Amino acid sequence: MENLIPSPCYDVEARNPNEIWKTDDILERHTPLLAVQIALCIFFTSIFYAILRPLRQPRIVAEVLAGFATSLFVAADDSLADTFMPAKGILSLETYANLGIMCYVFLSGLEMNFDSILQVRKNDTGIAFLGIVIPIVMGMGFFGGIQKVSDTLAENKGVYIGREYLFWCLALPLSSFPLLARILTDLKLLYTRMGKAALRAAMFSDTYGWVTFVALIPFSTDNAKGAILSVFSTMVFILLCIFVLRPLITKHIDQDTRQNDSTVVFLLIGVFVCSYITDFLGTHPVVGAFVYGLILPHGQFTELVMGKLDNFVTGAISPLFFFRVGLTMNLRVLAHQKHWPLIVLVILLLATPKVLSTYVATFFFDLPARHSIGIGLLLNIKGALALIMLNMAWDRQILSAVTFTIMVCAILAMTVVAPLFINSIYKPRKRYENFRMRTIEMLRNAAELRILSCVHNPQQAICMVTLLKTFNANRISPLHVFGVHLVELTGEAAAAATALLADQMDHHLMTHFGSQDSTISQSKSESTISNIFTTLQKEDNTIRVDNLQAVSDYRTIHEDIHSLVEQNLTALILLPFHKQPNGLEEETNEAYREINLKVMQDAPCSMALLVDRGLGLVSNTNLHIVMVFVGGPDDREALAFAWRMVRIGNSGNTLSMVRIILAGEAAEARISTSDDAKWATIRRVDDERQQVLDGEYIDSFRFKAVYNNDSITYSEEEVHNGEELVSLLQALDKDECDLYIVGQGNGRNTIVFSSFMEWCDNPELGVIGDIIASSSIGSRSSVLVVKQFGSEEKGCVRQIQQSSGADDV
Repeated sequence: MENLIPSPCYDVEARNPNEIWKTDDILERHTPLLAVQIALCIFFTSIFYAILRPLRQPRIVAEVLAGFATSLFVAADDSLADTFMPAKGILSLETYANLGIMCYVFLSGLEMNFDSILQVRKNDTGIAFLGIVIPIVMGMGFFGGIQKVSDTLAENKGVYIGREYLFWCLALPLSSFPLLARILTDLKLLYTRMGKAALRAAMFSDTYGWVTFVALIPFSTDNAKGAILSVFSTMVFILLCIFVLRPLITKHIDQDTRQNDSTVVFLLIGVFVCSYITDFLGTHPVVGAFVYGLILPHGQFTELVMGKLDNFVTGAISPLFFFRVGLTMNLRVLAHQKHWPLIVLVILLLATPKVLSTYVATFFFDLPARHSIGIGLLLNIKGALALIMLNMAWDRQILSAVTFTIMVCAILAMTVVAPLFINSIYKPRKRYENFRMRTIEMLRNAAELRILSCVHNPQQAICMVTLLKTFNANRISPLHVFGVHLVELTGEAAAAATALLADQMDHHLMTHFGSQDSTISQSKSESTISNIFTTLQKEDNTIRVDNLQAVSDYRTIHEDIHSLVEQNLTALILLPFHKQPNGLEEETNEAYREINLKVMQDAPCSMALLVDRGLGLVSNTNLHIVMVFVGGPDDREALAFAWRMVRIGNSGNTLSMVRIILAGEAAEARISTSDDAKWATIRRVDDERQQVLDGEYIDSFRFKAVYNNDSITYSEEEVHNGEELVSLLQALDKDECDLYIVGQGNGRNTIVFSSFMEWCDNPELGVIGDIIASSSIGSRSSVLVVKQFGSEEKGCVRQIQQSSGADDV
């Protein structure tokens, strides 16, 4: 199979402008031919992306493979090659591809925060530095081996050997920061220690790549004097962009409150202007595009630009560049090599330098060996810059077909293998199996309580802050709040915000909201939510606050919440109910409900749903709280929650604890027809055990709290049937408390609660919570429904599973 992309020598033919597309064969004209090539690229890319997407593969892999598949398709018949990939159409193809890569690189620069690059930590810099030096040294050895076993490299007779070394060693150490950010988001590893370390190291590596690209690429020509002048003038241009152009653009965006499409179009012109300047200076057009994207201010403006351009650029323009790289690959040349098995071995071994470098870093930095291997695999992910370097070397005939194909195959292999290995090694469920969080019930009263509070909008944040203030933290028992803004990932452009978030996650208060790079027009919702949570720390120095973001698809954002719980060792997740007051009516969002249900299904710690009925409008934090206790682990967790609110005598909160004692018909256990006698016995034993634990916890609460705190009252009420239960809850609501705290209690094995559960509008609230929150009672009080971590596993279900497993053995 011959190369489909010939050497760049074009025969430009002048045509009569009055004969546009007027010919028997329309594919003879440039524009229709280009349209067919674009369609072919998108068609094959869509097929490969659909196949590779479940394997967490980035789109760039599908685009390169689409080009290679097209080369096989047209190589099957000379007429197909003449029709779809004729030599006369290469100029149009490359022009369009270069336009696409300029836009792609511009968006990549827009994703990277210029201030964050200057704030990379020492350890991350060291990991990245070793990840550059060791691959360069080992890469030279690999290249020397390729020279000896290859049958065709002798053609150059040493003329381009030094330049081949240059491009080989420049491309091998690179890591793609934007591509890695997207993959970490897909793998739900963005908030882990390993993910953050890999992302920061990739940022440093990406910066190194662009610096070396500017400094060394001009020397790939024979004009050394011109190369020095090119590097110097390009550096002057970059400095002017940073210190002159950047402040002017920031000032213009601050003053332009509209930020509409015209603003985006006006600034987009700068991409092509800067690209032209760096190309004129002798470097490369992508340098100007990247620098221009890097200096633009971040915030709402970044989201606006990315939202307007990202889908079009990544879906219709830039794929043709990577498609062209796939077209240029020539596996037939490798197959005809005498020592092709050794070449295949070298392709596989090219992934080892990065892993080895991060493993060496474990001896110098505080990095677990297991994480070092994961970071090394992640840093092997290459992106556009490595392919740009190789493509430039191919166009300038510096790299041979063998060397070029080997490097492209190695880049593809490393990028494909990394997500597969990481996904199999660091499965979220496997991480949670070894992660057993403390519940509030088991947490010592003097221990720090760490709460992950998730919100979608400022109104929910105000309500959450009002609730958190009632904990009355002190120096003996402090409170650590992680305020998480849940942001829906509406497209690949939002990965930029995710990447920037991960870079800022080590700060107690996210500097992203107050950095000098922010503009007046930055997202009001983000800054408002951040400021609302920050008031907790400003008003009480015993409360620590970290403002975070979780940017993901709503279908999988629960995994990000679980990762944040594991990362920050929180004991409770606070989530807003999917119904929110909006004037006299309630606003319902089913997407929020789906998130709550998924978080609840596999939460790695206790969680609570807050039904807001105006809690955020309370003028002070001295609340009248009613805690309804029926029994079970969820109710004990709810009581522990309420207990912490009033554990200080002068807290200002009042707690009315009402214990409902089931008697008569209400106490009858539900017996399923599928239960045999053995299972029924296990259920009864578990119910008795739960009753013992309930009694012990209630006695402890009464002795330590009720008898020593006048703000706490305790009462017991007997309930014989469902009607009495509803009547009791209606009577309690006449006192018009500010907040109800109840346990979810879905595991209660009684006939009354089972029948109520069948009619619940919101089963996630449990029977008691659903009755209080329903419109039939008409309660205006907010409700907090608590579910204890592992409550289902602690019940009869777990014992039944263990018993069945024992029998099987």
